[in-house]
Amino acid sequence: MEEEDKLLKKLQEIDKMKTEFFANISHELRTPINVILSATQLLTMDLHGQLSMHHDKKEIYYNSIKQNSFRLIKIINNLIDITKLEAGYYKLSCSNYNIVSVVENITLSIASYVEDKSIDLIFDTDIEEKIISCDPEKIERIVLNLISNALKFTNPGGCIMVTLKDLGDKVKLYVKDTGVGIPEDKLELIFERFSQVDRTLERNKDGSGIGLSLVKSLVELHGGKIDVKSTFGQGCEFIITLPAILTSEKINTYENNLGDNLVERINIEFSDIYK
Repeated sequence: MEEEDKLLKKLQEIDKMKTEFFANISHELRTPINVILSATQLLTMDLHGQLSMHHDKKEIYYNSIKQNSFRLIKIINNLIDITKLEAGYYKLSCSNYNIVSVVENITLSIASYVEDKSIDLIFDTDIEEKIISCDPEKIERIVLNLISNALKFTNPGGCIMVTLKDLGDKVKLYVKDTGVGIPEDKLELIFERFSQVDRTLERNKDGSGIGLSLVKSLVELHGGKIDVKSTFGQGCEFIITLPAILTSEKINTYENNLGDNLVERINIEFSDIYK
């Protein structure tokens, strides 16, 4: 009877989280749509001579439309990926890559964006090369998501550190920030699919609440695990452990497409961080 009560309570908690999740998703979809519609209406009025708008002002509205379009794409992509994961249709495309090069290139590609927020971004490693089997696009998604998450909750003057360590049969990736941290009683909830833990306790940060759940799933598809350590008010550290296994294929060189494709992926992942 006690086990049945525990199961019932767990199901009720999941149902409550689902309800809150879909309410939050509705808000997350409605907000960028309203911004896009408002900006479009003002630009249309300017086009028809109903108001006179300076070029700089118009550029602000155009950029707002673009950023909120990226934000919609991010939400929809996450929902599609979560659905694929639950249905068992989400697949990795793994080959042998130098994980140091993969993570370093991704980190350096967003360094200027982070520094624009007056936050230091530091990459450190105890090795120059470690070949493992991985899907570099999914590793990119993981790293971008964790740095984006850290950026949201780290104030100007703070620091985000990305560190790689070789442990022989496995590799550890650390993403640590000096932000506001997560309350201890909320740590076990942050990877829940339908849960959103607001670090500031004020719901003043945007996000659908499925990013970290997706990161956890991508890590586990690689045969790894993700942990989190945090002291509220002193920052947060995510620790990813990946197995150092190889496929029978040759070693591939990671090219992270430092062009429009990468810029667009960064803009999508960072779209809910406003300038």
